[in-house]
Amino acid sequence: MTRYRILSLDGGGIRGIVTTVILERLAATPGLEGFLDRADLLAGTSTGGLLALGLAKGESLGTIRDLYVVDGPKIFDDSWLDDLLDLGKLRGADYKIGPLRRMLRRILGADTTLGDLPRNVLVTAFDLDNEDPHEEHRHWKPKIFHNLPGEATDRDILAYKAGLYTAAAPTYFPSVDGYIDGGVYAANPSMCALAQTQDRRYFADPPALDEIVLLSLGTGHSLNHIGGKRHDWGYAQWLKPLLSIMLDGVSGIADYQCHQMLGPNYHRLAPTFPPKVSIPMDAVKKIPYMIDFATNLDLGPTIEWMRERWM
Repeated sequence: MTRYRILSLDGGGIRGIVTTVILERLAATPGLEGFLDRADLLAGTSTGGLLALGLAKGESLGTIRDLYVVDGPKIFDDSWLDDLLDLGKLRGADYKIGPLRRMLRRILGADTTLGDLPRNVLVTAFDLDNEDPHEEHRHWKPKIFHNLPGEATDRDILAYKAGLYTAAAPTYFPSVDGYIDGGVYAANPSMCALAQTQDRRYFADPPALDEIVLLSLGTGHSLNHIGGKRHDWGYAQWLKPLLSIMLDGVSGIADYQCHQMLGPNYHRLAPTFPPKVSIPMDAVKKIPYMIDFATNLDLGPTIEWMRERWM
């Protein structure tokens, strides 16, 4: 049977090291060698978008892993002076965009466009202002950057710029060219990728749903909750948990939608950290813990599914 394979990679900042180690382990599993080469579309949000772009460029998983270990602490380097200037994180983003920009230009190339990449890739972002000259049509909107052939494509966009757009998480980094992290609507980009395959602007003969095989990988999930039945909260109380609520919510609904649309042709591996273990998107000091966590995950069900459906 003809298959159209999608690899979807969640956002999660430095927790992308978890996804990378999982991919390394899968690629080293007997019978799954070369499974990444079979992906017809690489989709990602935020750190997953950077992973997808790196894989589309042809970078090895070992190289990408080194980026998290070596470049991660430089990207998430919040000095005491910066905290002082931004009033203890109340004004201004936590981190400068420069280190991330330099890393992406080095890996993806300063002049490489999405169209130059040898593989199909899709990353999510959010456009804060479409700059329509007519006020009645001016608004913010979700934006999907991709290099699929056809009309209204983004093949001329610089690849490193697309990486900056998808990774510009609010409060962590400043916006870039008016774009912020696509995690605000698609922390899990699986449904975005699935819907894109049905768009006749890019697929003259879209693959049937029963031909699509989709593997979705998360970056590690914390067991968060808010106890109690009533919360008469305002901005100050909701601000801290709201980003996590939003990310978990949109990720979970995409998982449900893809499962309903694709049935057994869809598989999601979204590992859960142990109780009371919470790993923020910038927790570079926990990289060794995350590597150990991902190395010891039970991948049995995922391997079985991949042998049956992907390969």
